Amino acid sequence: MKFYDFLDKAPAIGRLVIVEGVERVFAERALATIVERQLAPAERDLNLERISATELDGFSRVEAAVAALPFLGATRVVVVRNAHELRAESRRALVAVTETVPEGNTLVIEDLVSPGSKRPEPIGKLVGARVALRIDTTPSADARERYLRELLTELGATMEPAALAALIRSESELASVRTDVEKLALGGTKISLADVVRESLVTEDVRAYQYASAAAAGRTAEALTLAAELFGSDPRGAAVPMLAALAQEYGYVWELARPGGSLPSRARWRERDLQTVARRLGERRARLGFERAVRGFEAVVTGRADDPRVVVELATAAGADAGRR
Repeated sequence: MKFYDFLDKAPAIGRLVIVEGVERVFAERALATIVERQLAPAERDLNLERISATELDGFSRVEAAVAALPFLGATRVVVVRNAHELRAESRRALVAVTETVPEGNTLVIEDLVSPGSKRPEPIGKLVGARVALRIDTTPSADARERYLRELLTELGATMEPAALAALIRSESELASVRTDVEKLALGGTKISLADVVRESLVTEDVRAYQYASAAAAGRTAEALTLAAELFGSDPRGAAVPMLAALAQEYGYVWELARPGGSLPSRARWRERDLQTVARRLGERRARLGFERAVRGFEAVVTGRADDPRVVVELATAAGADAGRR
């Protein structure tokens, strides 16, 4: 069962629940929701036990906890965190404990691996769907969009459609996205695509950053070679992280080119190289490079660009043109 289906449909919670998938923000909320539904606030101190699987030598403590009778209540809840960090032998031992949970009590296991994982094999798959309620926290695009819209409502902020689309497609964990959006909301209630590109977008492929560094520095041939390697069979999918990285690179250079400008802490290790590019381009050209990359990013994300390759190539060539002016 997907995370939001669990929230919306409120299925019955039986003896065993497995919280799986890869998104910690959803996992934390799922765990809190289970406790809220199973135990009244006055009963939680007496009938709730939280145990970290990685701190155990064996599972006798878990077995004893789930076997205990509820105290002045109808049920007892035992939450085992971090099962995804266990080795295969320990995972099998924990599966054996799931067979001992008496009717009326609930064992909740946090096993943050993909439901389709082969290694490690998910505990939910090992125990079987008929035995456990399995809650998959892996976020789909629809789930990311819902989460972001709820977050914006909570913050009393709005976001440009292209900025929202960029965050939906982002590879960033939702905890990181939340921190960035909260920070951006402090600066104003309308969050722009440029804000999001500067603050939040990241990619796991280091080649996108290598491309951006080469392009902003005017090493056009090197940048285009890297871009060609990245395009592969999915030009649109590759263009998004490249243009995001390029906008971020120009944003750093623009900041250094401005009087009194300074880099964010995560980029200060590159200050010497970025200062060289800032002196070469100057404030106006760095700003133009940033704006051009953001416009290209928006065109690709929103589908207005027919050929993402052309957008990337034009943005790449602009770095060399700026340096010759």
